[in-house]
Amino acid sequence: MSGSKPDILWSPHHPDRYVICDSELGLYRIGPVGSAEAKAGTLPLSEETAATLLAINSDTPYMKCVAWYPKHEPECLLAVGQANGRVVLTSLGQSHNSACKELVGKEFVPKHARQCNTLAWNPVDSNLLAAGLDKHRADFSVLIWDISSKLSPETSVAAEKIRLSSVDLDSSTVVTKPLYELGQNDACLSLCWLLRDPKLLLAGMHRNLAIFDLRNTSQKTFVNTKAIQGVTVDPHFHDRVASFFEGQVAIWDLRKFEKPVLTLTEQPKPLTKVAWCPTRTGLLATLTRDSNIIRLYDMQHTPTPIGDETEPTIIERSVQPCESQIGSFAWHPSSQNRMVVVSATNRVMTDFTVFERISLAWSSTTSLMWACGRHLYECVEDSAEGVESMIEKDIATKMRERAQSRYGHDTVQVWRNHLLAGGKDAQLKSLWHDLFYILSVSHMKQCAEDMELKLQGNVQSVVYSGIKNIVKTTSGTTESRRCWIGSDRQTDVLRYHSEERCLALRLCGWISRGTDTDVENFLRSLEQEHEWERAAAVALFNLDIRRAIQILNKGAMAEKGDLNLNVVAMALSGYTDEKSSLWREMCSSLRLQLKNPYLCIMFAFLTSEPGAYDGVLYESSVAVRDRVAFACMFLNDAQLPRYIDRLTLEMKEAGNLEGILLTGLTKDGVDLMESYVDRTGDVQTASFCMLKGSPGEVLKDPRVQCWIENYRNLLDAWRFWHKRAEFDIHRGKLDPSSKPLAQVFVSCNFCGKSISYSCSTIPHQGRGFSQYGVSGSPTKSKVTSCPGCRKPLPRCALCLMNMGTPVSNCQGTGKSDEKVDLTRENKLAQFNNWFTWCHNCRHGGHAGHMLSWFRDHTECPVSACTCKCMQLDTTGNLVPSDSS
Repeated sequence: MSGSKPDILWSPHHPDRYVICDSELGLYRIGPVGSAEAKAGTLPLSEETAATLLAINSDTPYMKCVAWYPKHEPECLLAVGQANGRVVLTSLGQSHNSACKELVGKEFVPKHARQCNTLAWNPVDSNLLAAGLDKHRADFSVLIWDISSKLSPETSVAAEKIRLSSVDLDSSTVVTKPLYELGQNDACLSLCWLLRDPKLLLAGMHRNLAIFDLRNTSQKTFVNTKAIQGVTVDPHFHDRVASFFEGQVAIWDLRKFEKPVLTLTEQPKPLTKVAWCPTRTGLLATLTRDSNIIRLYDMQHTPTPIGDETEPTIIERSVQPCESQIGSFAWHPSSQNRMVVVSATNRVMTDFTVFERISLAWSSTTSLMWACGRHLYECVEDSAEGVESMIEKDIATKMRERAQSRYGHDTVQVWRNHLLAGGKDAQLKSLWHDLFYILSVSHMKQCAEDMELKLQGNVQSVVYSGIKNIVKTTSGTTESRRCWIGSDRQTDVLRYHSEERCLALRLCGWISRGTDTDVENFLRSLEQEHEWERAAAVALFNLDIRRAIQILNKGAMAEKGDLNLNVVAMALSGYTDEKSSLWREMCSSLRLQLKNPYLCIMFAFLTSEPGAYDGVLYESSVAVRDRVAFACMFLNDAQLPRYIDRLTLEMKEAGNLEGILLTGLTKDGVDLMESYVDRTGDVQTASFCMLKGSPGEVLKDPRVQCWIENYRNLLDAWRFWHKRAEFDIHRGKLDPSSKPLAQVFVSCNFCGKSISYSCSTIPHQGRGFSQYGVSGSPTKSKVTSCPGCRKPLPRCALCLMNMGTPVSNCQGTGKSDEKVDLTRENKLAQFNNWFTWCHNCRHGGHAGHMLSWFRDHTECPVSACTCKCMQLDTTGNLVPSDSS
């Protein structure tokens, strides 16, 4: 505009057209860069769009403000406010509509010449055009013109004829009598019609914001404020209005017009424009003078559970559409978050889209959801069978499924916990078998009689310390030479025996009791599980080559058996201890080609020199317990501790749960479990495993406490509140120190003593039930007074019976089906008899009655109390995910 920065107006009905208002009016059409509409003279706006100049209008000099006619016809009709206060109707482009020809060129002249600051078309009654003018003595500053008016100077007073005669105008196109005159003796700087009522006009006057009602122009609603510039109504929330002054933006709620609900402090430079986004709820854009940044405020209301609104939550962002200083901007009326900005100096325009802020939410059930604009995206873990076989499930999904199957809670047959986890994880299988053997050995008193160790403490602490600490105390080791069973050659093989080594073999699961080295029971269990190769290897390590051959033959003939086991059995039957024999040479070279690691170590054992069994001990594919058991039989007292230490270090670094057999439930075991948790995130297994340890320093370790608390938090996040309660009970049995002290108890209002025990459903011994006045079941007692001071207990707000009276003795307050539900037996406790009260209004009653009442009501059952008790609890309406 003349001597000022340019402005932009989007067409209200053509989403591809807009006007640039400066010293002249320029109509542009925006389109794709490669379209036919983009001619040679187009102006690039972005990489995808360009603008084409359609028309220019230079007939209206001294422009101060412009407003686009809101209806379809006449097309491209604009109202232009000039520096002398006149409002001129003009058009861009040719229109054959007769109504448009009558309106174009029409002028609306105020009584006194002064600058026109703002224009606003009525969105419903489009004939009404509001103009805001500067102050002139006692004259009105808000004039509402009727563009269909035929009033001419001939019908006006003589003074008007003299005033208009000084200007060369066609008297038939001039209107001097406004339909409404408002805002006397004041200046108007901004205007907007309220969308909620087309008869209401909001004006930013010199000292206040005023709401004028055209139905009663003598009265107005106003509030004193400095924020009177740029008033604009939120198109998505018709009671919310924004205005500004200097560097501050005020957000108003027309329902509470006494003061702004929010004030936004901008940069030190004054503001030049604010505008609500027409396609996005609560998004306000602001522009400061001499700036290339547009600041965005995203306003989101967060209602409280009661329903009262709090102060809006504001998320502030800044965007930079271009490098040069921005003169003005305008939101696109239909394209989401899109705007066109124009530079302050040379009319360089930029088409810019504000990238929507992404709101991300990650569910505790591993589903990921995010919102971008009007789109909502969800990413869930694919559970299809084909995908499941290729992609391993996330550990959170695994732990959730295991929690539902009560994983870790089997304390009798501990080894069965790996079946509750699915039975597919080899490390979990090894872990729970190791814990089963550890717990079995530690609870057998015979172990203390069989082993004579000069150690402080009892045998249980020795067992929990793991094989690493057991073999360090090895004493009294004896050597023995045994011959092969089932072989023609009477070759002696050196083996080692001690009480500690026998204990280690028991922990490995090879033998069952004492120093008895009979592994037949172990072999039979392996055969039942169809682990033929492992069973054959264990038989061979116990020097029973005939039993190993029988197992291999049996495995070959079994259903889905491997016929190649017969070939292995045939090769095994030709065993010879001659170092230069062809059999030994061929077995040494070809054993590495065997796919099964147990078959490989069988021939490694047969071809190794005495005491040099690296081919067996360092075969990583063989279970740790089998390698440790082999080492306990064939390594001497110098070799065994070194090997165990090396293997323990390897297990700790890898976080391999098989190493728990070596470390035991000690500090080394915690270190190993820490590596496992760091690698997998499985705090569930870590928590249950550490709880199996003897109560002591292990459970006091802050890492163990962290795993336990994280698992409890996970159960709460999954809404597995029953599972978490079961876990707490399980934890309390294994770790008595974890039981929390009583933090809440019911006390008497008069004496302050606890009355929890007196209201228990367990009857007092030695007293008859008749004295409580309770008939029927002898398991319910009636205590209606404090046991300390004998004052009566509070009454239930619904049944009006004293607290302590069983619900079954009270009349029901709900429907018939609710009565049945209230008297339903509970497994843990009769919750319906519990004391319940609201922490806000202190009213309450029987839990069963309160639940029944709040199924159908929201307010407190006490008369004249308007407290919404149940809504105060944010988890009141949540349902446990593990409830059946």
